[in-house]
Amino acid sequence: MAIGVWISLFAYFALMIAIGIYAMRTSTSSSEDYMLGGRALSPKVAALSAGASDMSGWLLLGLPGALYVSGLASAWIGIGLFVGAFFNWVLVAPRLREQTVHYGNAITIPSFLANRFPTKALSLRTVSAIVIVVFFAVYTASGLVAGGKLFESAFSGIFNFGGLTDYSVGIVITLGVVLAYTVVGGFLAVSMTDFVQGCIMMLALVIMPAVVLFGEGGGGYAQAAQTLNEVDPTLLSWTDGLTFVGWLSAVTWGLGYFGQPHIIVRFMAIRSLKDVPTARNIGMGWMGISLIGAISLGVFGRAYAVRNGLDIADPETIFIILSDMLFHPLITGFLYAALLAAVMSTISSQLLVSSSSLTEDFYRLFLRKEATDRECVNVGRACVVAVGLVAAVIASDPDSQVLGLVSNAWAGFGAAFGPLILLSLMWSRTNGAGAIAGMIVGAVTVMVWISMGWNGSFMGGPGVYEIIPGFFAALIAILVVSSATADAGEYQHIER
Repeated sequence: MAIGVWISLFAYFALMIAIGIYAMRTSTSSSEDYMLGGRALSPKVAALSAGASDMSGWLLLGLPGALYVSGLASAWIGIGLFVGAFFNWVLVAPRLREQTVHYGNAITIPSFLANRFPTKALSLRTVSAIVIVVFFAVYTASGLVAGGKLFESAFSGIFNFGGLTDYSVGIVITLGVVLAYTVVGGFLAVSMTDFVQGCIMMLALVIMPAVVLFGEGGGGYAQAAQTLNEVDPTLLSWTDGLTFVGWLSAVTWGLGYFGQPHIIVRFMAIRSLKDVPTARNIGMGWMGISLIGAISLGVFGRAYAVRNGLDIADPETIFIILSDMLFHPLITGFLYAALLAAVMSTISSQLLVSSSSLTEDFYRLFLRKEATDRECVNVGRACVVAVGLVAAVIASDPDSQVLGLVSNAWAGFGAAFGPLILLSLMWSRTNGAGAIAGMIVGAVTVMVWISMGWNGSFMGGPGVYEIIPGFFAALIAILVVSSATADAGEYQHIER
């Protein structure tokens, strides 16, 4: 491995840890500081932090891999996500920022739900905390799988630590660096590193497709299109070979945004309500550029591989392989850092949200009601480590697929929290009984759907993405139960 790659990677690791140390010195004095950054994120940091923590290694591995295999038909996932993210910024962001302050200055999603529905406060905090920790363990594992794949593909045979495989070493190093800055710096460190990581990711997704298309061996768009048509004419079609169910399963990924705790918690932390439109514009611009880059990489990366006789055993590693082939070692190291940035930005956010729930919605609620802020910060740090270790165990299978793990966890959160967050913010008649019913029905529906294999094949036809039945079952449960039970007067009108 060229020295330039190591220089870039170590520079990246050092920068992340330095940010963590800076954040520790400026914003870890209280639970609100450690878990929500004191609600002081600027629009640009909030926007890129939400985007980077959202996209994860899926953006550089999972999505390009899907496009590499099936062509533009898989791009509907990206389109659905873009539309969902936009409505998340419009519908959820301003309301959640305002209402989490109004309802008892809540600093976690479970505590907001408990304050919004006080008649079912204990049940809501308990169930939502369980859902968060369980699904985030799986979601975090998907990021560690991406880190393991990077080291397995790019650093094969270099490491020899106690008989560990390259894949296992990748998991250990990825998790180790994330824990280093997340444990010490908390939410501010995670958000600031997300901002830097988001910039790196977007730049990488501009550079890579451009070089693949117009660099040596690329041949430009016309040549790439000709090559793809020779391989399979449907690769450049948005609809060929795509059933209605397949299309619906792709675009409904966007429904998941409303219930992703690691994303919507950024809305709670933004500096002020008037900063939300600016943050939305920055975030959607970043997302549009990044998604176009990822889609282009998958499609035109396939053309490049065919033209140059590359054997790509695992399509999800196309970014890693081309990074090593096409660039100077310093740039290759930067591109590897971009992949690690995508992975680490999401892992750190998920670990912190899980830690916040365990601390505020379990430890402080059941074990130590009188716990001081300093004690809760320290417990939160311990919980970050604990959840990370559980995720590492889940990620230990090197055959795990990033997109599969992400899709399951994304659907779980989207169904359990999405309809509930939307209705709790926008429908005054929503009550505690409906909230409990919706959360349980959404989570259980997703888990049953996955366990029955209906996301792979349903009634003899193509599989139906589990977020579709989960989201709408939860929505119906909240509407029906809230309407059928007494209005407890839990809604509080906010004077403006």
